[in-house]
Amino acid sequence: MIDQPQDLNGMLTEFNRGLIDRKELEGRIFVYIRDHPKRFFLSRWNPDACDDFISWLYPRLSKAVDRYSDRGSSFDAYITAMIRLSAREYALRKKDHRITERTWWSARAAEMAVCDTEEPEYAGEHIRHTKISNPRQVLMLLLKSYHYLSESRLERLAPCLNMDKDELIRMVDELRALRLKREETIRELKERIYCQFYRCLAFEKRMQAAPVHSAHRIKMTRCLETARKRLSSMRRRLSLMRMDASNRQVAQVMKIAKGTVDSNLYSVRLKNQGNLPALRQNADI
Repeated sequence: MIDQPQDLNGMLTEFNRGLIDRKELEGRIFVYIRDHPKRFFLSRWNPDACDDFISWLYPRLSKAVDRYSDRGSSFDAYITAMIRLSAREYALRKKDHRITERTWWSARAAEMAVCDTEEPEYAGEHIRHTKISNPRQVLMLLLKSYHYLSESRLERLAPCLNMDKDELIRMVDELRALRLKREETIRELKERIYCQFYRCLAFEKRMQAAPVHSAHRIKMTRCLETARKRLSSMRRRLSLMRMDASNRQVAQVMKIAKGTVDSNLYSVRLKNQGNLPALRQNADI
């Protein structure tokens, strides 16, 4: 029976002579790593962490065996240096992962601790059928605030506007369908903003944890700057999105020109501006 060599050079010699195959060579190297943790700076790692590292190391070790050539450095020194560098990289990756995970949960903790509350019921007053001086302007204002009108309230408002209730409900339904599309777009953008925000936090924590003037810290600094610029751009895009109905959408459902809606709503605004002093005085009282 041939005794197994106690160093990596002896293992390679047996492999080159055809005494062991490739699979057995790699298996012996893994056993050697596990039995000599101090040599590879793994003495502080627990057995589970060492096993995880060895599993992660397999593709890299297989490539290292193929790339080795005797150019003044022994196979033992070559593999040892590769494993030590890989161990540092693996420890840094695990540390980055823990920092990212801790940052994520710390940022989400406040959101996840929200208590569910029931919305208060709105006790609306009964709307009397009163005559409106300018039904078209009132209709435009109602369509601008369609999101806060229930179907039953629309049915009571229709006679005041001299309209068929089905026609009024149709206009509101069209605006609600457009709103659903905007809500979906905004929801997706907000999710991306949340993810980008947590990514910025993770980059910042990983940068602070890296040694000063190290290549990893410089890389994390660049990643943080890029992530912050992207976050700022996404927030600006979100701020430009509006949930209320635009004048163009109101004109679309009413089947009239947009300029007609603009001029009518402008007249309403001018009329209300004249009443602002009296409203403010009453509010002070």
